[in-house]
Amino acid sequence: MEAWLIILITIFISLLLRAILNRRSFACKEPSPTLPPGPVNIPIISNILLLRSTFSELEPALRKLHKKHGPMVTLYFLSRPSIFISDRSLTHQALIESGALFADRPQASTVGKIISCNQHNVNSSTYGPTWRLLRRNLTAEILHPSRIKSYTHARKWVLQILIESLISNSKTGEPVRVVDHFQHAMFCLLVLMCFGDKLNQEQIKEIETVQRRLLLGVDGRFNILNFWPNLTRVLLHKLWKEFFQVFEDQQNVLVRLIRARKKVKEERLSKSKEDKEEADNECVLAYVDTLLDLQHPEENRKLTEQEIVGLISEFLDAGTDTTFTALQWIMANIVKYPHVQEKLFVEIKGVMEDGEEEVKEEDLQKMPYLKAVILEGLRRHPPAHFLLPHTVREDTVLGGFLVPKNATIHFLVAGMGWDPKVWDDPMAFKPERFLSNDNKTGDVFDITGSKEIKMMPFGVGRRICPGLSLAMLHLEYFVANLVWSFEWKAIDGDEVSLEEKQEFTVIMKSPLQAHLYPRKK
Repeated sequence: MEAWLIILITIFISLLLRAILNRRSFACKEPSPTLPPGPVNIPIISNILLLRSTFSELEPALRKLHKKHGPMVTLYFLSRPSIFISDRSLTHQALIESGALFADRPQASTVGKIISCNQHNVNSSTYGPTWRLLRRNLTAEILHPSRIKSYTHARKWVLQILIESLISNSKTGEPVRVVDHFQHAMFCLLVLMCFGDKLNQEQIKEIETVQRRLLLGVDGRFNILNFWPNLTRVLLHKLWKEFFQVFEDQQNVLVRLIRARKKVKEERLSKSKEDKEEADNECVLAYVDTLLDLQHPEENRKLTEQEIVGLISEFLDAGTDTTFTALQWIMANIVKYPHVQEKLFVEIKGVMEDGEEEVKEEDLQKMPYLKAVILEGLRRHPPAHFLLPHTVREDTVLGGFLVPKNATIHFLVAGMGWDPKVWDDPMAFKPERFLSNDNKTGDVFDITGSKEIKMMPFGVGRRICPGLSLAMLHLEYFVANLVWSFEWKAIDGDEVSLEEKQEFTVIMKSPLQAHLYPRKK
C-alpha cells in the first residue's frame, strides 16, 4: 500500500509541476495572431445571404462593420474566410511592400473556371510562370507605348462612328441616352485591337451580343450555380443548360474569328519577300496574332483555341466596360456642373487651331485641366469599388492580424478614394484638387500608388491593371473630343442623378441623358 501511495503521489506531483511549467511557458509567449474581427458566422444561412448579395449591396454593411471593428474585417463565403481591408496604409504594406506575397489569386468559382479555361488568363492566373508570360505578352506586344500609338487610326475611326451616331440622335431634338453609344464605340475599338480588322457592324454586333450575355449572366443569375455545384446540377439543371449554351455560343463566334485571322497570317507568311513586306506594312498587329504564337511556359505547347477565347474575352470585357463606365460618369459630372464643361472647353479652344475638327492625341499633353477632370472622375466614381480578390502564398500577419493562406482578400477601392483624411469634401466633384500648388501640371499625381496610396482605380502593385496607360489615353481623347464637338446640357427640370448600380462594373442607376448641340468650329 505504501509503495502504491508513493507512486500516486509522485505521478500527481509530476503532473502538477508539468501543468505549472506549461502555464508559465505559455504566459511568456506572445499570443498567436487571430483573424480580423467580424460578425458572427452562421453556416449555410450566412453563405446563402452573401451569395445573393452583390458587392455594391454589401458595401454599406461593410462600412458599418469597418466602423465597428476597424480597418480589417472578416466575413465567410462557403466556410472560407474573406478579409476586407479599407485602410490605405495597410493596402500599401500588402500590395507594394509585400507585393510578391500578396500577388496570388484565389481559386475561381466553378463557373469562373469554365469561362477562364481553368484560370488561364491575365486577371485570374495564379502568380507564376504562366501569369508572367500572359501579362508580358499583353504589355509588351499590345500595350507598349509604341504599339498604342499604332492604333491611332483605330481611335480616329471609332471617334467618327461615335460623333456621327450622336449627331444623328441629337437631330430629333430629344435628349440622347449616351451610354449605348459609348459602349458600342469602346467595343468597336477593342474588337479592332483584338482582331486587327475593321469588322462589319453585323460581326461586331454578334461578338458584342455573346459577350454581354455571358458577362452579365456570370455576374448575375449564373452566380447561384457556384453554390454546391453538385447539388445545383440536379436542382438547377435548366440554368446549367442555359449557361453552357451561352458559353458555347461565345466559343463558336470567337473561334470562327480566330481561325480567320490565323488563315490571314498563314497567307501572309507564304507570300514572296516583297509581297510579305508590303503586307506587313499594311497590317497592324492584333492581340490574337500574339496569342497564336505564344508557347505555354510549363507545358511546352501552343495555346489551345479555348485558352485563346478566354484571353480574348478578358481583353474585350476589361477594356470595354471599365472605359465606357468611367466615360459616362465623367460626362455626367460635366453635364451636372456646367462650369466644369466651360472651363474644359476654354482650355481645349486655347490649344486647337481655327477650324480643327478633331482633338489629336498630341494635343492632350497640353491640357492639364482635362487630366484633372479624368482623375477626379476616377476618384469619385471608380468603375470597380473593389479590386479583384487576392490571396497570400503563405500565412502572414498584417496589421496585427492573421491572414491565412486560404483566405480571400478584398481591398476597398471606392472607400480609399473617398477618405476625408486625404480628400477635402471627398464626395464633391472638384477637378481643381488635382491642380493644387503641388500639382500645377496635372500629371504629377501618382495614380500607381507606389509611394503612397491616395486612390487606386486601376489597383496597385504587381497586379495593377496592365491597361492603365491605354485607359487614360482613351478617356482623355474621347472626353476632349466630346466636349469640343458638342455643348452638353442637362434636361430642364431633371437633375442628373449620381445613384449607382452594380453590374460587371458600378454603373449609373439612371443612365445619362442630355441635350447635345453641335458646336460651330
